[in-house]
Amino acid sequence: MHNTRSRGFTLIELLVVIAIIGVLSAVVLASLNTARTKGNDAAIKANLDSARAQAEIFYDGGNTYEGVCAATTGIANMVTGAGNAGSGDVDCYDVQGAYAISAQLKNDTTKYWCVDSTGQAVEKAAQIAADATAC
Repeated sequence: MHNTRSRGFTLIELLVVIAIIGVLSAVVLASLNTARTKGNDAAIKANLDSARAQAEIFYDGGNTYEGVCAATTGIANMVTGAGNAGSGDVDCYDVQGAYAISAQLKNDTTKYWCVDSTGQAVEKAAQIAADATAC
């Protein structure tokens, strides 16, 4: 008598394992995507907080905020960085005694992060108005 036993997995068992791996990877990828957009929001907030510190240095140099939003100052790089991390919707307005910057968040595009010369750093439901210098 010849006794043969095959060792291995059946096609159905392999398909079930592949399906389980597919479902698990979809769940993990969805979680990573949410974490990525939250990371972008953190980058926006960090860039605008750095811009606020740089704006104070600009003010100390000339006793004015006027021109702090111009492309030739150090704050322009931080404003651009906030725009690159988010949707690109960033506004910066300045006058002699005040400035305000707002950037659209990426995780919830109906929200904006706003910093101004009074030291405010707040999440807002709307973009700052044109020529506004306070959050």
